[in-house]
Amino acid sequence: MVLYPKEEFNKVSDINLQFLKKNEIKALILDLDNTLIDYYKNLNQETIKWVNNLKNEGIKLYILSNSNKEEKVKKIAQELEIPYKCFAKKPLKRSFWQVKDELKQESKNIAVVGDQIFTDILGGNRCNMFTILVEPIEKKDIWITEIKRPIENFIKNKYRKEKQKKEKNNVLQ
Repeated sequence: MVLYPKEEFNKVSDINLQFLKKNEIKALILDLDNTLIDYYKNLNQETIKWVNNLKNEGIKLYILSNSNKEEKVKKIAQELEIPYKCFAKKPLKRSFWQVKDELKQESKNIAVVGDQIFTDILGGNRCNMFTILVEPIEKKDIWITEIKRPIENFIKNKYRKEKQKKEKNNVLQ
């Protein structure tokens, strides 16, 4: 289903190099709000270390944000020393394709990482990229995202039940 991620993790720093290599991922398109930073724009040391480790291993990183607060996005991108694009209009395909071209990678080798189904996961899936859903860093969100969260939680629960059922069937076979 186009609303389901290919994989999910609790937080970005749980995505390790072994997982990326196993899935032939050479680049990550990262959401910003509630994926890399919290509502109050805090970037934690664990995330900084994770970004630096992946860059040192040759994984390309790119921030793709729907935020219209360019200074906020730019500040985090500069701190992490990775390129960025704001006003992305996710889940529309255009920004994903632009970033894909800048990264010089095939869709199958790019993972989109974010905390929202209707922007990050939907957009990445529509572009045939590997999608990774992470839990929001914190409960507090901007108002438009707060409206969508109950629907996203319903979809997440359905996805998890189907995944569990599939895993159970695979064990029985």
